[in-house]
Amino acid sequence: MISLQNDYSEGAHPQILKRLAEINLEQNPGYCTDSYCASAAEKIKQACACPEADIFFLVGGTQTNQVVIDTMLAPYEGVVAACTGHVSMHEAGAIEFTGHKVLELPHHEGKIEAAELQELVSRFWQDGNHEHMVFPGMVYISHPTEYGTLYSKRELEAIARVCHEHKMPLYMDGARLAYGLTAPGTDVTLADIARFCDVFYIGGTKCGAFFGEAVVFTRHNMPAHFLTRVKQHGALLAKGHMLGIQFDTLFTDNLYCEIGAHAIRLAQLLQNGLRTAGLPLYINSPTNQQFVELSDAVIKRLDERGVVYSFWEKTAPDKTVIRFVTSWATKEETVRELIKILKEVL
Repeated sequence: MISLQNDYSEGAHPQILKRLAEINLEQNPGYCTDSYCASAAEKIKQACACPEADIFFLVGGTQTNQVVIDTMLAPYEGVVAACTGHVSMHEAGAIEFTGHKVLELPHHEGKIEAAELQELVSRFWQDGNHEHMVFPGMVYISHPTEYGTLYSKRELEAIARVCHEHKMPLYMDGARLAYGLTAPGTDVTLADIARFCDVFYIGGTKCGAFFGEAVVFTRHNMPAHFLTRVKQHGALLAKGHMLGIQFDTLFTDNLYCEIGAHAIRLAQLLQNGLRTAGLPLYINSPTNQQFVELSDAVIKRLDERGVVYSFWEKTAPDKTVIRFVTSWATKEETVRELIKILKEVL
């Protein structure tokens, strides 16, 4: 079997395993009040060049999106997102479950545009019936996007400008942030993200950790009694030190970016292999997600050869876009074998 289905199939990076084993019999205070969480938070602040940041550790991406969005919005507000955004498409209505509507914008290779955001907000406030409508209360973006694409610094700055003009927090989903920060051609750094966003999270689950996401509130703007509200969501981990030790490790000796760079190198190898096989990319992703459109007949042959991938979308009755994903654990020989099989089944 050859599996490039996702970037969280394996356990954790060996350095994280080693650290967890070393502290296994230690007794630590609960709920992220331990020294490891404190150390990880300081390292994240330094990496973000944001000493005023408040950091909170949660377990998973959907959980994080739901908690952050719900605690930052008033009951009458919704969150603006691309129609392809994770909160719109792949979170089973988790945001709506809290009583907040997702207000969709068109996507452009997974991204939203500042001009269309401005139009949506202006149209809302110009509507004489807006008191009867869901208020646009914050903006959600992801970096990388669901299509593995990235915002430029200029695009982020333009979106942030609209958000701040209308007093809407800008929230970035960073589930795969390591792969965005290390992608070729990007001009966006962690410090830029901290400067433009009011809140974002640094993904661990898909970037080498067993589990965990580090939420960064960049302007001392963590919602009041945030821990209490996290607990109301059933999202407070008693053994919080297990989150802290993982992020402390990821942000020691540049491991987080090394993990990202490894996956990117192999994704680029795969991308080149797809091109040499004569397979046009469905979208030009510079990150660890690679998308290709294949006939269903070819996909059936891949299935027969034991290739595991992610279904993405149907583009025609007999054509499907599938996704391959690299990670910290992907081996070069796996990618080369996949390229060989792809050439054989075409």
